[in-house]
Amino acid sequence: MPNLKELKNRQVSVKSTQKITRAMQMVAAAKLSKAQESAQSARPYASRLATVMGNLLQSVEGGSDAPKLMVGSGKSEIYLLVVATADRGLCGAFNSNIIKLATKELKELLSDGKEVKILCIGKKGYDLLRRNYKDNIVDFISLKEIKNISYLEAANVGNKVVKMFDEGNFDVCKLFYSSFKSVISQIPISKQLIPLEFNNDFKDDEEKDPALSSKAIYDYEPEEADVMEELLPLNLNIQIFQGLLENAASEQGSRMSAMDNATRNAGDMINKLTLQYNRTRQAIITKELIEIISGADALLSYDVENG
Repeated sequence: MPNLKELKNRQVSVKSTQKITRAMQMVAAAKLSKAQESAQSARPYASRLATVMGNLLQSVEGGSDAPKLMVGSGKSEIYLLVVATADRGLCGAFNSNIIKLATKELKELLSDGKEVKILCIGKKGYDLLRRNYKDNIVDFISLKEIKNISYLEAANVGNKVVKMFDEGNFDVCKLFYSSFKSVISQIPISKQLIPLEFNNDFKDDEEKDPALSSKAIYDYEPEEADVMEELLPLNLNIQIFQGLLENAASEQGSRMSAMDNATRNAGDMINKLTLQYNRTRQAIITKELIEIISGADALLSYDVENG
């Protein structure tokens, strides 16, 4: 049976932990509001741009002068997986879910005889992947010092990806991140960045705006090559930017949910420890009373016998 001092110390320790988890939950809730707003604001622009680029892809598909960023190198032997996770932990299964999806894709590619390279964004993903795939990791980018994700960070990642592609370091590039749905729901997804994939998920947009239709005829000004040269890197950066914003919102949502569960669990543990403390204290008092009564009875019997 644990003594009262040990139980009291455990109570104090758990209460201190509960204060920390409650504070982290409140901080995550405050950060989530801003991160969610940023992620939701970026979705329409990124979706429209992806639709337009997909339609442009259909219009130039098969052309010999099509930009490589759009149609790829013509091969699919070397893959670059851009895995975006958080730099901090204590956010539930947020990081591990993204890593599971990336690892599943990686294993499938390796089993097909493909060469796979990994670009890690976020320390937690880097730590998890380097255990088994250290040789596949080509670079690591940390955003720990960045309080609010901006387009500049996405552009830096995009420029690095484009440079690697121009140097012939890979043929296909995929981005892995977590799409924010709600505080309790974040869905890890993968998105192909190079070559472009036509997304047919925007039929409603096409009906509302004929300019978004795959059958629309585009008039380039000044020249098609100049327009593509500007649009393709921009689209790449925007898709990465959207992924980072979705990740930021998903991280805070997952952390808020995890800290809420931790706070509740700490409360349950405090109640159990309090109950155990009271029972132990009552048992000690009862034992002492029995000893006192037994001693008094023994003295009384002794006095009677020698009376």
